[in-house]
Amino acid sequence: MPLIQVVVVLVVVGVILWLINRFIPMARSIKSILNAVVIIAVVLWLLNVFGISSYLSTIRVGR
Repeated sequence: MPLIQVVVVLVVVGVILWLINRFIPMARSIKSILNAVVIIAVVLWLLNVFGISSYLSTIRVGR
């Protein structure tokens, strides 16, 4: 995926999240949860796009 396309997706997601936070009335706790879910989803997507997620599957936690 070209870098420009990744930047465009990040900008679009950011603008949509800003519009939701700015213009849709919600409780502050719900907005915080929504922001956290979107940020986690974007980070996981970025890890997948750059191929880092395949390295994370080889890490073992515990025995």
